[in-house]
Amino acid sequence: MIARSPAAPATATARRPHRLDVLLAGGGLLGGLLLWTLGQHGGPPQLGLPPALTLLALAAMSLAELMRRTAPLVALAVAVPALALDVCTANLVVTVLMFTDVVYAAVLHGPPAAARRIPLHCVLVTVLGTGVLTALWRSPQVVLVAIGLALITIAPAWTGLMLREHRDAAEAARLRAERIALLAERDRARAVAGERARMARELHDVVANHLSAIAIHSTAAQSIDDPSATREALGVIRENSVQGLSEMRRLIRLLRNPAPTGPKDAPAATPTLDGLDALLDQARTGGASSGLTFVLDDARAPHGTGAAPRPAAPVELAAYRIVQEALTNALKHAAPGEVRIRLAREHDGTLTVAVRSPFADRPDPRAPGSGTGLIGMRERIALLGGAFEAGPSQQPDGRFWLVRAALPAEEEAS
Repeated sequence: MIARSPAAPATATARRPHRLDVLLAGGGLLGGLLLWTLGQHGGPPQLGLPPALTLLALAAMSLAELMRRTAPLVALAVAVPALALDVCTANLVVTVLMFTDVVYAAVLHGPPAAARRIPLHCVLVTVLGTGVLTALWRSPQVVLVAIGLALITIAPAWTGLMLREHRDAAEAARLRAERIALLAERDRARAVAGERARMARELHDVVANHLSAIAIHSTAAQSIDDPSATREALGVIRENSVQGLSEMRRLIRLLRNPAPTGPKDAPAATPTLDGLDALLDQARTGGASSGLTFVLDDARAPHGTGAAPRPAAPVELAAYRIVQEALTNALKHAAPGEVRIRLAREHDGTLTVAVRSPFADRPDPRAPGSGTGLIGMRERIALLGGAFEAGPSQQPDGRFWLVRAALPAEEEAS
């Protein structure tokens, strides 16, 4: 069985005359035959031509009407000699009316170049015809003939041109609206993806620190057969679980209602660098069993002086989250030793955050992770136009894992 190309039916449909064209052609042919039968025609033929040729002109014009939409230029090429033959024989008004429709359709449905030329040619033909008639037939009736010639050529041509311009303008407006809608949909999808990534970063940063501490201390509680150590580990577990649950609730409340409902919502929405001491206290508690110590080296000048204006909220939030995630990674992976956090303001106002932790190859982390911490930190810095690097670094006093971020100099609006 031979498969039929799906393009074939569409091509056949495109070349088939439109139903309206068939009605116009059939109605014109029947109307012309009726007028011919009733003797309602223009007059005796010219140049000695037989009157029956009027019916040939009528049939040719009806054929042109069939092609007015599918082949408008071919229809016009058939209609012009058919009109000339009709004028030179017993003229039928139906043939003339069908000619005006063919001219109109040629401008409306024809190629753009032809649509621009046909109206000009109609004006030229009307002017030349009026001049020739004036030279050969010096009579006031030439004015009426010129008006009739303009009505059957210029009027339909310019009407078709105006409608075509309106149609093209409407089509251009529709395409422009579709393009704007497509761009808006892409922007919406991009915004949704960005918001989902932001929510994922916030959830990770808020919860990962507490869950890592819970996992580390629960492992210690299982491995150490000491009631006091177990009670201490369970206390840390409870404290971190309560804090993590509280921050999760505040974050969910913030996502449901972006406007803070009270002072208790603000810290979870926009933590600042002033909260690093509390963050380090939690890290010291969580890292004590792993031999980790934490030191904060804040080289920034005090706020309120001209040398150290307070950074903008997005910058301060990103710096806080960088430190929080770096501490979480240190609790999971760092070798026993000192974890040093350094904050500094460069000469150009850039805020730098550096976290250095002892590096050693470990078979397994102390607590499982999602593997998205570094990705989230890099995304945060990229959104602010800063620089970020993370990786092992060999230094004179040993091998360390270094996380460093340079945040742009954006100051808080006064």
